[in-house]
Amino acid sequence: MSLHCVPNTLTHDRWDSSLPPVAEVNSGDTVILDCLDSSGAQMSHSSTVADFVAMDRNKIHTITGPVFVRDAEPGDVLQIEIRRIEHRGWGWTSIIPGLGSLPERFTEPHLFLWKLEKDFSYSLAPARLPLAPFLGIVGVAPETPGPHRTRPPGPFGGNLDVKDLQPGTTLYLPVFHTGALFSAGDGHAAQGDGEVCINGIEGPMEAEFRLTVRKDMRLDEPFAELPPKLSKVPDIGSWAFIASAPDALSAAKNVIHHAIDFLMDRFALSPQLAYTLCSVALDLRLSQIVNQPQITVTGTLAKSLFPKTS
Repeated sequence: MSLHCVPNTLTHDRWDSSLPPVAEVNSGDTVILDCLDSSGAQMSHSSTVADFVAMDRNKIHTITGPVFVRDAEPGDVLQIEIRRIEHRGWGWTSIIPGLGSLPERFTEPHLFLWKLEKDFSYSLAPARLPLAPFLGIVGVAPETPGPHRTRPPGPFGGNLDVKDLQPGTTLYLPVFHTGALFSAGDGHAAQGDGEVCINGIEGPMEAEFRLTVRKDMRLDEPFAELPPKLSKVPDIGSWAFIASAPDALSAAKNVIHHAIDFLMDRFALSPQLAYTLCSVALDLRLSQIVNQPQITVTGTLAKSLFPKTS
């Protein structure tokens, strides 16, 4: 088995099966991808909100690849073992007018810069945020001819933003083209289930994968095997915000409003910082979908985020 390294200069910002591969590997080989942040290196650890507003949105979600996996053919499955993901010590989270879950409440741009220690960030005081790096975009070339934006996900994977895709997880994706044409990027140092303000902690990452062609499997959608959950801090309980509404999005929005108001009242955070913290730490889930006409959504925040006050 061989090791292959792909630098962050070999990138693309559109899915397209006609893109030439930047590397060719055998089934079972290990690949290390150096990945830019989701801005395509337009942001840095010293960027301002003015820099963010001026950013070229056509260059976002730049991903490293594609990697051609020999013996992969349409109908096969690509097994992607996520072995290692390391952040680069900094990240950013933004609020973009008109986007995110609460555009009616947040109408001005906002940028928050994070300093990242090995396992935690203390940048948004008084919170202590555990870091759990993953790549928001992991995928193969889509079935339909491109080019396609890299933002929407699909059966090919892509911009899934599933925070469970951390080291120790094995992801399986259906293959639609010879060579699979694997790419990844959009690093997140932390994210809540929902990514409610539109970002997690965005930042550059280095990621290591083992790629194996599976001819004994068939898939129509992504599938993953997750390792046991390991926590960097003791579980001292959570705050749960619960809302019901005729649709899941309306219920989720009510949960997020409640969580923001709670953080503002309890910890004197500004609305923007409360929204930012919810995006990187609030976990949304469907609690019930059968008690029509109402759907119930719950959002939880770990009390360990505030160890000195909880």
